[in-house]
Amino acid sequence: MRVALLTYSTKPRGGVVHTLALAEALARLGVEVDVWTLGRGGDTGFFRPVDDRVGVRAVPFADLGPDEPFGERIARSIDVLGTAFAPERAAYDVVHAQDCLSTNAALRSGPCLRTVHHLDTFTTPELVACHERAIVAPSALVCVSAAVAGEVRAGWGREPTVIPNGVDAARFEAGAADQVGRLRWRRTLGHYVLAVGGIEPRKGTLDLLEAYSLLHAERPDVRLVLAGGETLFDYRDYRGAFEARAADLGLAPTILGVVEDAALPALVAEAAVLPFVSTQEGFGLAALEALAAGTPVVARDLPVLREVLGDAVSYAAHPAAIAAALDRALDDPPDPSPGRFLARGFSWDAAAAAHLELYDRLG
Repeated sequence: MRVALLTYSTKPRGGVVHTLALAEALARLGVEVDVWTLGRGGDTGFFRPVDDRVGVRAVPFADLGPDEPFGERIARSIDVLGTAFAPERAAYDVVHAQDCLSTNAALRSGPCLRTVHHLDTFTTPELVACHERAIVAPSALVCVSAAVAGEVRAGWGREPTVIPNGVDAARFEAGAADQVGRLRWRRTLGHYVLAVGGIEPRKGTLDLLEAYSLLHAERPDVRLVLAGGETLFDYRDYRGAFEARAADLGLAPTILGVVEDAALPALVAEAAVLPFVSTQEGFGLAALEALAAGTPVVARDLPVLREVLGDAVSYAAHPAAIAAALDRALDDPPDPSPGRFLARGFSWDAAAAAHLELYDRLG
């Protein structure tokens, strides 16, 4: 069997992490897999090395600068990826897109399967159309949690197949044991709470800032650290609001941007707590990675996170409650064993086997 997985970026976003891990697990099962993506900013590969058994097809995508209207950039992204992929489509038995942009690109030349990691709400017309078509037009849908599958069922009447993500638990457990790496982060950052992801509405970053302002009043020695790159989508206004509010509060969060992949597990393991306060999520991969590293997690009280994370984390629904939960975790860190056990239960090999079963069933 030959499979094409399509994603929109080479950067370490959750859907891209999923795509690469799934591709490598499929390759371990003997599947021929190519991952197609847009190579923005001159990228010719992904943010981390990829198993040699996986083909990487990074399609060059020119940066036209900040003056290019956002909607036009979305349309151009779909066109560039779709045009490059179309002549190669016949080589694949399965075409499986991982986000709305790559789904629309794949659909230009034929049917495809799509994974819905989470649902978004957009206002840009091009993105609204992209999002809608990427749910109604694919031949079949996969969701990484039952909660998101339920949202798709309620909103569109479609019945996705639920296949949970895997977690590279061993990698983050090794980060906990990496005393040299952890010391490096401790010397650089001191005592810190860590959020992983961009500064954007879906990640609840402004709520986290408000929670941290309450925590900081009681614990001025604890730093707020943000790690991760920005998404494709245009959240400059939101980031501007975040920076303005931080200035109003007299706070200076440490914004690391994209962290080298090899250094990430130690960064997560050294954090005192990981706040995971997204307003929308599909699974909670970063939270499970933190649990594997032995780091306590304070999560937004969402049905999907209750489904995946269970009793292994603390929950909070608003900034004051988030601050209180962070304070409790700092005072009395929970036993890491249940979280590690939970993370170990999600296997990429199991996810790949479930995907293969689906591919065979779809014929």
